[in-house]
Amino acid sequence: MAAQISQRKPWGDRLRWGTSEVAKWTAGASAAGTGVSVMLETYMALMKQAVIPEFFARLKKAIPEPETELEYDNVYHLLVAVVLSAQATDAGVNRATTPLFKIIKTPAEMVALGERKLIGYIKTIGLFRTKAKNVIALSKLLIERHGGEVPHTHEELQALPGVGRKTANVVMNVAFGEATIAVDTHIFRVGNRTGLAPGKNPLEVELKLLKRVPEEYRLHAHHWLILHGRYTCKARTPECPKCVVNDLCTFRGKTTAL
Repeated sequence: MAAQISQRKPWGDRLRWGTSEVAKWTAGASAAGTGVSVMLETYMALMKQAVIPEFFARLKKAIPEPETELEYDNVYHLLVAVVLSAQATDAGVNRATTPLFKIIKTPAEMVALGERKLIGYIKTIGLFRTKAKNVIALSKLLIERHGGEVPHTHEELQALPGVGRKTANVVMNVAFGEATIAVDTHIFRVGNRTGLAPGKNPLEVELKLLKRVPEEYRLHAHHWLILHGRYTCKARTPECPKCVVNDLCTFRGKTTAL
């Protein structure tokens, strides 16, 4: 299945509405598997299951068809972009991959490019040497084991160098339409802060989301939560006064001003 090119959208202004109170934070805690430091809130209660459908209905109304902000024009590009996005911003990855993807369309072309030249394209991204090594290695395995195609199962994806559970979930969701939820730093924060799916680590949050998110919203839940965390429910200062789900969120330290 060929994935269509995705252009970055100015989602931020469409995910806001509401009113609220004052922010309180605990010290930063490292979320296992995210590779980033997140903030865990002191005062948080579990969101009632009965309000979760309304929570997602509002996010859907704001963004009916959410998409990844990574830019790609085939499934192989998507896989490479997601591997590169670990501990990096989508915007930073897009800046690096725009010229790269103009000349590289397949795993075979990536292998022919080689690790040294690949580094020249992605050196602005964190951990670029390790990522370059993984991209070349996974490209070779795609050729050797999968006929140059990206596999369609979690197990086969996670057998590729540089591909963990989160990356596999993103590819399965975006490229193959599976209702997976890849918990990154944004989703981890939103799940804990709002009370939607509190957990001590990404896997715990993921499993709670899969259990609590209504089936009709599960396919796009991943992107709704990422975009909400990226543009509204921000790490340092959440924009609670403009949040579309402000009154449903159980966070007791809401901000009152932007």
